[in-house]
Amino acid sequence: MMIFSRLVLCRALAMFFAIIAATAISAQGARNFKVNITEDGEATLELFIPDNATGKAVLCCPGGGYSHVSYENEGTGWVPFFSRQGITLAILKYRMPQGDKQKPLSDAYRAMRMLRDSAEVWNINPYDVGIMGFSAGGHLASAVSTHAEVNARPNFTILFYPVISMNSSVSHKGSCVNFLGDGLEDENMQKEWSSERKVNRHKTPPAIILMSYDDTVVPPVTNGLEYYKSMRKHGVPCAMYIYPTGGHGWGSRTTFAYHDQMEMELSNWLKTIQAPKATAKRVVCIGNSITDGHGIDMPSVNGYPAQLQRLLGDEYVVKNCGNSGRTLLNNGNLPITKEWQWREAKAWNPDIVVIKLGTNDSKKINWDEHSREFTTDLQHMIDTLSAITPNAQRGVKKAKPRIMLCCPIKGDHSDGDEAGRCRDSVVRGEIIPMIREVAKKNKLEVIDLYDVVELGTDDFLRDKLHPTKKGAGKIAKTVAEAIVRKSEKK
Repeated sequence: MMIFSRLVLCRALAMFFAIIAATAISAQGARNFKVNITEDGEATLELFIPDNATGKAVLCCPGGGYSHVSYENEGTGWVPFFSRQGITLAILKYRMPQGDKQKPLSDAYRAMRMLRDSAEVWNINPYDVGIMGFSAGGHLASAVSTHAEVNARPNFTILFYPVISMNSSVSHKGSCVNFLGDGLEDENMQKEWSSERKVNRHKTPPAIILMSYDDTVVPPVTNGLEYYKSMRKHGVPCAMYIYPTGGHGWGSRTTFAYHDQMEMELSNWLKTIQAPKATAKRVVCIGNSITDGHGIDMPSVNGYPAQLQRLLGDEYVVKNCGNSGRTLLNNGNLPITKEWQWREAKAWNPDIVVIKLGTNDSKKINWDEHSREFTTDLQHMIDTLSAITPNAQRGVKKAKPRIMLCCPIKGDHSDGDEAGRCRDSVVRGEIIPMIREVAKKNKLEVIDLYDVVELGTDDFLRDKLHPTKKGAGKIAKTVAEAIVRKSEKK
């Protein structure tokens, strides 16, 4: 199987377009063509690009129990619906796993990357690419939504009567057998690929789930409903519609009694998915529980990075790479640099980096032994980030992201044992001066958040350390003003 580099892929696509230019046809008001995903042509991606393309695109994964692909009913039958709304539909004919789950997964990952890599050519906004799946294709779509790396992760998810669980006793047995193969009875494999167990509030995209109450093929209560519950538990926006009748597999059929209602509800939901501009600057927020949104209901909507996104608008796209309890110190008890958030922050090629760390470093278990390492570790973090080429400046020599260091907020944390308490005296007297020193040395901006959230005010600080939704809003406002103020000067 050929592994395409981005450069080779772009060249191949350019050549492909030159070849098909004279033969592209109009279908359902859309430009229609097909590309190979694998070298042998077994996996393909068929695109329908409407004349009035808005930039929104959907990768469609038809169902079929991981034994075949229901290409018409759950694929091409949806072209009119999406074309009317200016949405590009890309239908994936993925390979059957036959016990090797990496076959359909790698096809879906590659298709998602292809849509983004070819965004300019295909008139697609790379920040507005969703995935849609039916039945077993719904499992594939949810698996991509919960497992994919950042460059292959969709911005939204549409699931029709989806297989979610890989426990064959509560799911569609055929799909589980075909996907897991020899791992069918392996509890760890079941858990890993049961999508409701892998939802993450800062990775899994918003979703809509559409099912029938009387579906006896894929039980909705132990599949779609479980995904919805997990999404709500982790604070990720999710809508769910369960129709009284219809059974399983109605797809695009107009004979489905609730077809028109279903289309209207899906259309309305799609309108709520607002994306940044294709040219938006990427902002990544690296931090601890205060960035993560610990204790705030629906942190992916109400945490400070989410509120920052709303304040900055569609000229920016904000990613939350916060993780509760993490330290800047590499020898701290929970270093952020050992987590997926740090890997993702780098892989995303941000234009602007906001670093808000130091609170957990003040704990006795961290600071008393490793305080002398703080400036060195912060400098190493800055050097690593400075070596990244920002997404908006690709091709620009010596371009590097704009790095902004935040002073931690004031906190008086008295919970836990003495060794594990965050100490405001250390933050104020030692950590903040070190942050300012490193910022001055590197000519970086400092965002002073220390007094932004009022200590002792329950409206802003929930437990004398973690902000409420309102407190997170004050942090977001301060950070937004700092970002925009410098941008306006430029």
